[in-house]
Amino acid sequence: MDQEDRIPDPRGTGGGTSADTGGATDEDRGWMRRIATGDTEAFTRLFDVHSPCALGLLVKMLGSRGEAEEVLQEVFLEVWHRAESYDPGRASVRGWILLLSRCRALDRIRSRHARLRREREVHERETRLHGAAEGPVGTRRLEEEERSREVFGALGELPEEQRRAVELAFFEGLSHSQIARHLKAPLGTVKSRVLLGMNKLRRALQARGLTAGAGTSR
Repeated sequence: MDQEDRIPDPRGTGGGTSADTGGATDEDRGWMRRIATGDTEAFTRLFDVHSPCALGLLVKMLGSRGEAEEVLQEVFLEVWHRAESYDPGRASVRGWILLLSRCRALDRIRSRHARLRREREVHERETRLHGAAEGPVGTRRLEEEERSREVFGALGELPEEQRRAVELAFFEGLSHSQIARHLKAPLGTVKSRVLLGMNKLRRALQARGLTAGAGTSR
């Protein structure tokens, strides 16, 4: 994977049962057991092996590489937190990851439609109340500035390597492969740093009463 910048062919990700074509190998199961104990090396290796297939499925469903990479991070955060709940008797590791990917992609699609609907309603309402819009706009600007200060404060709490990877991904708009070239680091390592960094950033922002989506979208 470290040598690949293109989207790999997600073999067998289109059908209901094809997600299990890779089988649940002993190595996969071993990684899942280690991840359940907080082993980041096992997590990185699992990510390297299974993220290309999951990313291919997400790109197909969402139609956007950037959005698919964001959802991929959410999927593997869920893998990190729910590793101990994985049941090898019900699905292969790849099948489970692809199932999580489908569910996350469908959630994102539903959220996208709902957001567009809300934005249309807000636009129509603001059009009707155009003359009285100055006050709320000023208030929103102050709130956005405060959120930005909180986000940068939370970023400062991350380990240097994770902080830099998150900054390049979400503030400078670089893809994972571009970050890998910029930092001269393996692609899998970069993806792991972004994923773990976003996890810590989310917790730091939640402690401040915010969410990781505030000011960190690409």
